[in-house]
This record gives sequence, C-alpha cells and structure tokens, in this order.
Amino acid sequence: MIKVLIADDDLIVREGLKMIISSQEDMRTVGEAENGNTALKLARELRPDVALLDIRMPECDGITAAEQMLAEGLCAPLLLTTFDEEDLIVRALKSEICGYILKNSPAERIINAVRAVNSGGTVFQEDILKYVRGKISPANGGEIFAQLTQRETEIARLISEGLSNQQIAEKLFLSNGTVRNHISAILEKTGLEHRTQIAVCWLKRK
Repeated sequence: MIKVLIADDDLIVREGLKMIISSQEDMRTVGEAENGNTALKLARELRPDVALLDIRMPECDGITAAEQMLAEGLCAPLLLTTFDEEDLIVRALKSEICGYILKNSPAERIINAVRAVNSGGTVFQEDILKYVRGKISPANGGEIFAQLTQRETEIARLISEGLSNQQIAEKLFLSNGTVRNHISAILEKTGLEHRTQIAVCWLKRK
C-alpha cells in the first residue's frame, strides 16, 4: 500500500487528489496539509511513501518542503505545478527532486507518477520540459555526455525515461550496485550533481 501525503493550499485541489488516490486499491491518503511547514510536520509523524506537494504554498513552498523531506529521508516528493510558475519550476529542476507534474493532469497520469516516484523513478512531464528547455545550466546539451561509455550513455537515457535504479538493473541485466556505480561515473564525468540533472540535460539534448 502506497501511503500518500497531500499538500496544497486549495481545499478543492486536495479533495480532488484524495478522490484520485482513494480510487486505487494500492494507495491511500494518510494526511493533508495546506502549507509546506505542516506538510513537513506530517511527513515526520506519518512517514508517507510519497508526498504530493503544490509548488507554491504559504509559509513554506513545496520546493523547500520537498528538499527537506529528501534531506531527512522522509519520503519521495512529487511536485504539482502550473505553467505560470516558471521561476519556481527552474529552481525545482536544479534540485534533487525527481517528480514534476502539472496540476491539471489526467487522473491516470497522476497515479502513474505516484507509482513511479514511489519506486525510485523520475517523472518529468514533457510539457514542463518543453516549457523550461534551454533555461537550465549546464547549456552544453548533449556534449556533456560525449565522454560516456556506451553503457553509461544507455543508463543516462533510461534515467531520462523515468526508470528507477532497480528497473534499469532489471532491463540491462545488471546488479543494483553496478547501476549505482555507473551513475556515479556519469555524475563525475559530466560535472552534474544528481540523477535529476542527468534526466533534464539528456532531454534537453534533443
């Protein structure tokens, strides 16, 4: 059972997300918050698997809350955003947060995103990436991947498709540890800091 925490300052949005989550047999909502501070408090108390966080909230925004959740190892955050929050989206994409999805996404896409981040995968809705493409450093496009081995290049591509380390390991018939080692090599060779940046920069190269 995937335990989900919902944080949004709009009650109607929270109720809608609760309905979506409750429609799934393998998910349940364990808490609700109307700002980032409350979301952090509940995450520490309830230990959800995934936190659905509005990117813009009073007192403490969703990005700050998500970064703190990751720092404390509380849960996997999934940010909900809209197209009028460009600066916040760019800021979020520079962090280690691995899930971004538009608020007006169909229920099925939200459910799939929850499952993906819960399993350690990466979720980048293509519409968001198209909107901010070219705004995120480094700006070298595909050139930063030129020095990767064939295996490292393949793993970078799979990261950009949202696969978790375990899913990559199974797809390539490797151990989880080997995948982690390859990712460390990719980060060292490219000068990137985390897998989120690998995914963003790979998709930008298109």
